[in-house]
Parts: sequence; C-alpha cells; structure tokens
Amino acid sequence: MAGEPINAAEDAADVVARLKQRMIDHALPLWSTEGWDKSSGGFIDRLHRDGTADRMAPRRVFVQARQIWCYAKAAQMGWYPQGRAIALKGLEHLLSRAKAPDGKPGYVHRLTPDGAVLDARRDAYDHAFILLALASVYALDRDAQVRTEIDALLAFLDSGLRSPHGGVHESLPVSMPRRQNPQMHLFEAMIACFDATHDLSFQNRAGEFFALFLANLYDKQKRVLGEYFEEDWSRIEPVSVEPGHQAEWAWLLKGFERITGCPTGQRRGELLETALRYRDAATGCLVDEGDVAGNVRRDTRRLWPQTEMAKAWIAQAEGGEAGAADEARAALVRLERHYLSHPVAGGWYDQFDRDGNSLVDTIPASSFYHVLCAVTEAEQVLS
Repeated sequence: MAGEPINAAEDAADVVARLKQRMIDHALPLWSTEGWDKSSGGFIDRLHRDGTADRMAPRRVFVQARQIWCYAKAAQMGWYPQGRAIALKGLEHLLSRAKAPDGKPGYVHRLTPDGAVLDARRDAYDHAFILLALASVYALDRDAQVRTEIDALLAFLDSGLRSPHGGVHESLPVSMPRRQNPQMHLFEAMIACFDATHDLSFQNRAGEFFALFLANLYDKQKRVLGEYFEEDWSRIEPVSVEPGHQAEWAWLLKGFERITGCPTGQRRGELLETALRYRDAATGCLVDEGDVAGNVRRDTRRLWPQTEMAKAWIAQAEGGEAGAADEARAALVRLERHYLSHPVAGGWYDQFDRDGNSLVDTIPASSFYHVLCAVTEAEQVLS
C-alpha cells in the first residue's frame, strides 16, 4: 500500500508481541488505576484526552461488564496476575449497584458516577456482556456463587426478554427496532459460558442464535448481515451494512464450530468477503457503514471494526486458510498505527473522519474489550 514504511514486513512479524506488551505495560495498568473510581467504586467510563479520568461521565453497565472481562481474560492468559482481584472487585461493584436495585429482576442500564440508578431499563445488549463477564470470572475459579449468578441471568433472559419470534427483545420495556447486535453478543456469551462450564445446555443456547443468524439475520443471497428489523425479523429497508459486524460474526462462527463441530467455513468466507468491500482507500481500514450494493454510506471509521477484521482473519488462519495469518497481522498493524498511537500510553483514538481527523475527544473504556480480545486471539493463534 502506498505510504507504508519499508519495514512493513518487520512491523507485521513482530506486531503480536508488541501489542501484547502494550496491553501488559500500559493498558491494563492504566484502566485499573486511573480507570477505576477509588471513591465510589466501579470502572470509569472514559478518560479525558490527557489520560485523566472523566469522573462526571455516567457509568454504562455494559462497560463495567466489559472491563471485568478484560481483567479476568488477562489473568487467565497469565498476562496480569492482579487481573483476577481487579475483575472480582469490579464484579462485586456491578452486582451491588446494577443488579435489581429496584427489586425487579435483571440489571439496570446506566448508573450515576456515585452508583445510583440513572436508567432502569433492562437492555439485552448489556445483559449479553454481563453474561460474558460472569463466564470469564467463573472460568478462573469455578466459584459456585458466580455460577448461581449465571443461572439467574439466564432465567431472566428466558422469562423477561425472550421473544416469541426468536432471540430476545431489545429491552424491557420492549422497544423497536430490533437489532442483530444484542443477538450476536448473546451468541458470544453462550460460547464463552460453554467454554467456562462445559455444560452442554450452552451449546444448545448458542445453537438457537446460530439458527436465528441463518434464518433471519443473514441474507444468503446478498451475503450481507442485516442490522435493523421489525418484531417478526423482517428487514427494515434500506438495509444498513456494518462491515465490522460482518467480520465479528465470521470470528464468532469459528468459535461455534469449535464447540459444536458444526462447519461454518462457507458463511465465514462470505461474511469476510463482503466486509472487505467497505474499506477506506487511504488506510485499508474498514469504514463504519455501507449499503447492500457495496457503496459506503458513512465514511467515518471507528476503532472496533478494525479489531474485528483482525479477529476474522485470525479465525480464518485457525481454519487453515492460506494467507489469512498474514492478513491478520496486517490488520493488527493498521490498528496499531492508526488507533493505538495515542499520546496517552494505554489509550486509543476511537473514530476518524475520511481525512484522518479524530472525531472523539475522549478515550472510551468501551474499546478496551475489542482491543484486548484481538490481541489475546492473536497470541493464541498466530504466535
């Protein structure tokens, strides 16, 4: 690609080791110190651009769950021994503040900085990440109390959020449109729960979301994943295509194949091929949104689609596809060069416009899950 340094091959060869070290030396320490609220407890939702905590920002519950996952995962990988204690501290805060503070089952959506309820709705996307966090903590110690929390959350999904048309409602109270995104992350959480528990019921639960993907979320003729739907899963036109989600599903389908033996190679290839249609010419990074015809609808580019593109190629490398490992490393180099080159060590840029100008002034905690997941997957498959 024009403009790339001559040592691009060397950059790619070492990128996994560099990113792993970046996580261990900078990101994990930053988000457990400046990124933790020492007075009220809980993780900070975002940092100012100078790396200091934005203590006045509301606390999104899914961000609390994602940070718990990050530290449990880092502990599991042996990268950050104190990660286990940080994850447990985060989980204790989440359970004490966000779980049923109004006496109703499920977790609230947003908290104030001091831990009071700001938005009491029960959001499906939040619950997917809480389940993922619980699975990651359970995998560390197999603690019976954590398993009880997993089962309680599943019971709430079944009784409160399950839709007669398949999958789960967007939230309680029920809202429209329906999105594929919460379904995708519940699919991810069920795979993680199986990995943590080896309970076959999680294979079945993951299978329900896989069936929903094949029947409703994915258009097999056009090879695109829909984003927005009516109650009965009919697509809302014009169909929005988010290439980052195409890539994310490719990675998740490999995880489903791993736990069930169900072959997913054809759909993974299709999803990835479609995602690659929506790239920024100057950087090779994925843009945020396109249409079914392959046109770019929004030429901004967030951080997270770049991590998902790396993970999709990692999944293909795990499946033995020729050249996929090199593509995965190239995607990680793009992530490092464009998004992780922030003056705050352990920080990142969240979104750029088409000219490469940063559009988000803060450093959001929500991105840590995406970055750490890409780097841990790369370490496990590419190293």
